[in-house]
Amino acid sequence: MTDDRRMLADSLSKLLGDRYGIEHRTSVAYDPPFHDIEGWKALAELGILYAFVSEDAGGMGGGGFDLLAVFEQLGAALCPEPLLGVAMAAPLLAEAGEDLEPLLSGEAIYALAVDEPEAPWDAEAGTTEGGDTLTGRKTAVYGGNAATHFLVSARREGKLVFYVVKAEDAAVTPWGMIDGGGAAELMLDGTAARCLLPDAGPAIEHALDRGRLALCAEAVGAMDWCYATTLDYLNSRKQFGREIGKFQALQHRMVEMKTAIEQARSITIAAADRMDWRSVAMAKSLVGRVARKVSEESIQLHGGIGMTWEYPLSHYAKRLVMLDAQLGDADFHTARVAATYT
Repeated sequence: MTDDRRMLADSLSKLLGDRYGIEHRTSVAYDPPFHDIEGWKALAELGILYAFVSEDAGGMGGGGFDLLAVFEQLGAALCPEPLLGVAMAAPLLAEAGEDLEPLLSGEAIYALAVDEPEAPWDAEAGTTEGGDTLTGRKTAVYGGNAATHFLVSARREGKLVFYVVKAEDAAVTPWGMIDGGGAAELMLDGTAARCLLPDAGPAIEHALDRGRLALCAEAVGAMDWCYATTLDYLNSRKQFGREIGKFQALQHRMVEMKTAIEQARSITIAAADRMDWRSVAMAKSLVGRVARKVSEESIQLHGGIGMTWEYPLSHYAKRLVMLDAQLGDADFHTARVAATYT
């Protein structure tokens, strides 16, 4: 963490703390448009989006550790804003030589449309056809509920190509995710589109890996919050005349939880440093499994109160479970890595 990244993380943490208390978060995350429009503007004014673009392209970061600095804070605050799609789209736009000012200012919101109902998590298996127009369907487009533009993968003459589509030109069906925040289905039927990258296979995989790393960082931030909240609860809840945190069996479970979180943090840092697909896949696999463990342990150590809507932990636990499913779950990424050794 450089001084600039630390300052960025601190400023973001303060903004999220001021704007995204749990009551406000739940009031905006589960109903259309599934995020806080004014909150999005505040994030853009703070300059958060510049962290997703390299200095050469007019930003102030663009590296793996810049993603960590932003998304760890988003996870700690359980922020529902559509930043994941923007983080993945930014390098694609930069590589294509597009004007990034609309994205960096927050005026334009981009979402990455790669997954298809019969081809989840695999751009190469997609069947959307490209040419002068696009025809096909994209599913689970994260941030698509708020997007003004979509970056869409399609096949043309045997190659994977990226197009940019204006939201107003496509049939967009926004929906809320079970853990808050939004996504969308994108229907394309002779839809007007502009070719962005004519041979985009490697660029798409790099963008997806950036998204996977961002999700790992978000999970670490959320797990830190769960651990701290659970520890505080154990040290204040009394049973049999003493704080339950003094019982050795619960102390052991907390130590195991802390150890697992630190392993997740370490592998996320390693992936941010290397930024190769294998390291990111290994991180996504481990973090997905740890996130589920932390979710379950936190609720069990709290008891029934941990599952109530009013108690923030229930929302964090739900998000941690669903983070594993985004952009490929633990089993998917374990299989990716294992396939290179067979």
